[in-house]
Amino acid sequence: MAFWTYILRCADGKYYTGHTEDLERRMAEHAQGGFCAFTTPGRPVTLVWSEAFPTRYEALSCEVRVGKWSRAKKEALIAADWARISHFAKPPRERVSTSLDTNG
Repeated sequence: MAFWTYILRCADGKYYTGHTEDLERRMAEHAQGGFCAFTTPGRPVTLVWSEAFPTRYEALSCEVRVGKWSRAKKEALIAADWARISHFAKPPRERVSTSLDTNG
């Protein structure tokens, strides 16, 4: 059995990170509304990223880790842009100024 970590983009542009053992069912619950206080007012939602894990613990650990990320770092993950993920993993004061970020 696989477990999933996923990111949804709400209609208002916000991101929601979650985990589940049944991704199809969970997407239907989010689409229907009433399941989640965060996504219900932001419907419709779009699945923009997901990854399978062999255990619930790994999926939950990923949810907690990714859920704390900045918007820019989540968007880099969604785009599978590993250079940007690495860039945004550094504290702003340690980032070399590039076109990826305006922090000096």
